[in-house]
Amino acid sequence: MERSREVRLQVVKNGAFGEDESLRCPVPLARTGSRNTSPSRQKVIKTKPRGFDEETVATFGKVIHADIQMEDRIWALLPEDLLIEVLARVPPFLIFRLRSVCRRWNSILQDSSFLACHSQVPSHGPCLLTFWKNSHTYQCSAFSLPLKQWYKIPFGFLPDWAFWLVGSSGGLVCFCGLDGLSFKTLVCNPLTQTWRTLPSMHYNQQRQLILVVDRAGRSFKVIAASDIYGDKTLPTEVYDSKLDSWFVHQIMPAVNLCSSKMAFCDSRLYLETLSPLGLMMYRVDTGHWEHIPAKFPRSLLDGYLVAGAQKRLFLVGRIGLYSTLQSMRIWELDHAKTVWVEISRMPPKYFRALLRLSAERFECFGQDNVICFTSWNQGKGLLYDADKKTWSWIAGCAIQLCNSQVCFYEPRFDTSIY
Repeated sequence: MERSREVRLQVVKNGAFGEDESLRCPVPLARTGSRNTSPSRQKVIKTKPRGFDEETVATFGKVIHADIQMEDRIWALLPEDLLIEVLARVPPFLIFRLRSVCRRWNSILQDSSFLACHSQVPSHGPCLLTFWKNSHTYQCSAFSLPLKQWYKIPFGFLPDWAFWLVGSSGGLVCFCGLDGLSFKTLVCNPLTQTWRTLPSMHYNQQRQLILVVDRAGRSFKVIAASDIYGDKTLPTEVYDSKLDSWFVHQIMPAVNLCSSKMAFCDSRLYLETLSPLGLMMYRVDTGHWEHIPAKFPRSLLDGYLVAGAQKRLFLVGRIGLYSTLQSMRIWELDHAKTVWVEISRMPPKYFRALLRLSAERFECFGQDNVICFTSWNQGKGLLYDADKKTWSWIAGCAIQLCNSQVCFYEPRFDTSIY
């Protein structure tokens, strides 16, 4: 009696991920009507996984997982609906490892049943997405907070423009670039490697943009805030993916903006302004701006607006007197009283390690009430959990974070750009 073969699924270090989306599968398709969805009775040829390269520089107390031997009889008799349920719960960065098992498993990842099941599975958790240019090649990596591991993401599928990262929402990532002298905006899903170039704005200039994904409505919007270009005040423009068009809205009634990035919270867009002093709030549903007279904390040298979950809006900035830095603090907006309430201060040991120089640049952004601080020159990453009120370093990130553009990213297969 023929001995049962075993299918071994391994997480292989330094696996190659080709930029070509085609999959050379050494295993033929199962016969039509067969419930054998595994390569159980076929010759297994060792190939490098076609998934994300797991970066060896990551630390964070890496755990070495032993190879798991799985009997082919179990997978051969597994009903397809149950197989889809299992695959839908595999971490997104590891699921590409399974694409090389057989053609059937590879096709399941594009199957509507799998995508529907994947959309019902709770989010894998926040990840950090870093984007930079190395020599003449764009590099991208993602750090999975649940897995505590860095993964390389191939970006050769995008056009050869001069890119910079705008942000991410609901599994999609937005970039801006220059195609020659023309200003371009594109949205892509790094997992499915699909992308779309957006049409030109009515006032097609480089501006502050923010991406907003509506998963329930299977659509997304890109908001271009009002800005001043030369001697012309540009109105707010909103791109709607369902209509594939930009729409011109109201000009923001603010004379002087702060340099802080925008924050999108509870279907509203927020910006800091000096004249009038406080916040400008843009309602996406009505297309109008409103002024919120929330005064800045005293001695604030620089501030970043950070969107949290459940209508929470944070302000992060350095406090200093007489040009001397004292601390990094976090405030939360009390919407009822329109005042900033201090909720935390960065411990001195973290503050000194993150910002050794008073003029050192740092970035700040958040997701799900987790705020990330990065230092450009030192390549350090620090996390603050506003719910747990804890601080922690992101280890093994010197290469990825140094001089990189960074944002939070939620990996999803079911978010489409069409």
